[in-house]
Amino acid sequence: MATTEDPTFNVTETSSDTGGGINVAGLAGIIVFYLAILGVGLYAAWRRRGSQGTEEVMLAGRDIGVFVGILTMTATWVGGGYINGSAEAIFTSGLIWCQAPFGYAISLSLGGLFFARKMRDACYVTMLDPLQECFGRFWGAMLFFPALAGETLWSASILGALGSTLAVILDIGNTVSIIVSAAIAVVYTLFGGLYSVAYTDVIQLFCIFIGLWLAIPFAVSHEAVTSLSPSVTDWVGSIDKPWHWGEWADYAALLVFGGIPWQVYFQRVLSARTSRQAQILSFAGSFGCILMAIPACAIGAIAKATNWNETAYTKDITAADQKKLVLPLVMQYLTPQWVAFIGLGAVSAAVMSSADSSVLSASSMFANNIYKNVFRRRASDREIMWVMRVAVVVVACVACAIAIKGNSIYELFYLCSDLVYVMLFPQLTMAVHFPYAVNTYGSILAYVLGFLLRILGGEPVLGIPPVIKYPYFSDGVQYFPFRTLAMLVTLVTLPLVSWIVRRLHESGKFPDFLKAFGEESSPVVTLDKNGVKQTDGLDNPAMDVSGERGTASKYPTLEMERF
Repeated sequence: MATTEDPTFNVTETSSDTGGGINVAGLAGIIVFYLAILGVGLYAAWRRRGSQGTEEVMLAGRDIGVFVGILTMTATWVGGGYINGSAEAIFTSGLIWCQAPFGYAISLSLGGLFFARKMRDACYVTMLDPLQECFGRFWGAMLFFPALAGETLWSASILGALGSTLAVILDIGNTVSIIVSAAIAVVYTLFGGLYSVAYTDVIQLFCIFIGLWLAIPFAVSHEAVTSLSPSVTDWVGSIDKPWHWGEWADYAALLVFGGIPWQVYFQRVLSARTSRQAQILSFAGSFGCILMAIPACAIGAIAKATNWNETAYTKDITAADQKKLVLPLVMQYLTPQWVAFIGLGAVSAAVMSSADSSVLSASSMFANNIYKNVFRRRASDREIMWVMRVAVVVVACVACAIAIKGNSIYELFYLCSDLVYVMLFPQLTMAVHFPYAVNTYGSILAYVLGFLLRILGGEPVLGIPPVIKYPYFSDGVQYFPFRTLAMLVTLVTLPLVSWIVRRLHESGKFPDFLKAFGEESSPVVTLDKNGVKQTDGLDNPAMDVSGERGTASKYPTLEMERF
C-alpha cells in the first residue's frame, strides 16, 4: 500500500528495454540542459561576487524578492521524488493515498502562519538558532543530527530517482548520472550559495511545469490508454478497513507537521527581505506545491488506465521494482521521443532544484551552529565560509554514495522524517513560541522518550521488531497512529519536565548541573569593519523589522553560555 510521497527507488544499475545502447540524441540534450543550468548558477554567483559574507552565502543577503522567493520555495519541495512519487502513489493506491501534495501544502501554510514571521523578525540564520538559544549551544547542537540525516537522505533519494529515470529513457547507468547531477549542483552552490540556488530554481521550476504538462496530451491520446473515468479506472483509491484510517492519519500528520522543521524551508523564510514577505513565500509555495502535483498525478492516472501489453514495454509494471518508475515509463512508451527528452529535463530539473537546496541547508547548519557555536566561537566569516564549502562537498559525496549503493534509500529517508516529526517539531515549536516554559532538562528527556517510543514501535528498515504492539496491530503493521502519539508525548514531556525541574531547583532540591538556570553571562562586544556592534555567544547579528541592528538574542534573559 503506497502511503507516502516519494518513490522507493532500487538504485542498482538498470537499463531500458530498448536494448539499443546509449541514446546519443537524448544524452546530448541532457548535456545541453545541464550546461544551461550550470551557466545560470555561475552567472548568479558572478553578479554577487562583491558580497561573500556568511549571511550572503547562506541567506542571499536577506535580499530574495517575492517572485524569485516564491519560485525557489516551490521548487525546493517539488523535487524528483515529489513528482515521481505522486505519480507512483496514484498508480499504486490512488489519489486518497497520495498525501504529499496536500500534506506539504498545508505544512507550508502552517509554517507561514505560525513560524515565518517570528523566525524572520528574530533574524535567525538557521532553524537551529532558536533551539540553541533556548536549550544551550551544546544540547541544541544535538538536535542537528536528525535534521542532518533527513537532509542527506532526502538528497540521496532524489538523486537515486534521477538515476533510475535516466536509465529508463537514455539507457545509461545510474552512477554517472547521479555523480554528474550532484557535481553540477555543488559547483554553482559553492560559488553562489543561496543566490545561485534560488536563480537556478526559477529556471528549473519552469522546466518542470512545461515538461510535465507537455507529456500529458500525447500520453492520454495513446491508443493503449483507456478511459480515465473513475468508474472505469480506479485512480481515486479507497481505504479498505476502518482501522486503516489510523495509518492514513499518522502519515498525514507526519507530512503536515513534520514538514515544518526543515532547514530548506526556513532558509527561504530567513532570506526574505521582510517578515511579511516571508509569510507570502510560505502561502504562495503552498499553492505552488498543489499546482505542480497536478500533472504528476495525471500521469499516474494515465499509467493506471494504460493496457501496457499494447505498448513496447515488456516487463510487469505492477512489480515492486517497476511501478516506482511509472512517470519515466509513461514518458518513454506513451509519448514521442522528443517529448520524452523534454520530460527528462523536467525530472532532472526537479532533482537539482531539491538536491542543491538540501546540501546547502545541511552545510549551513553545520557551519553556523556546530562549527561556530560549539567549536570556534570567534571564527571569522572567511573561516565559516570555507567550512561551509567543505561541508557542501562532504554532504553531496555522502548523498551520492548512498544513492549509488543503497537499495532502500526512501525508507531510510522516511525514518529520518519520522524522527524529525517526533523529536524536532515539538522542540522547535516550544523554543519559538514558549521559550520561557522549557529548559534543557525537559528537552533532553523529551528527546530520548520520543526516540524510544518511535523505535519501540518497530522499524522494518533497521530490522527492529515492534516491542510495543499498539491497538489494531496486524501482520507486522502498526495501524494505530503511533508516530503521532510519540510526537504528542514529546510535546507534553518537554514543558512538563521543564516545569518540574524548575520548581525543584527553586526549592533547593535539584542541583543545576547543566547550568540551565544560571545567570545571564555578559556577551563579548566587538565592532565589525563597518563599526556595527557584534556580540559573542550565539551571535548572528540581528536586525529588527525596521532594519536596525540589534542584539542577536530574541530572548535576552536566557543564558547564552549554558550547556
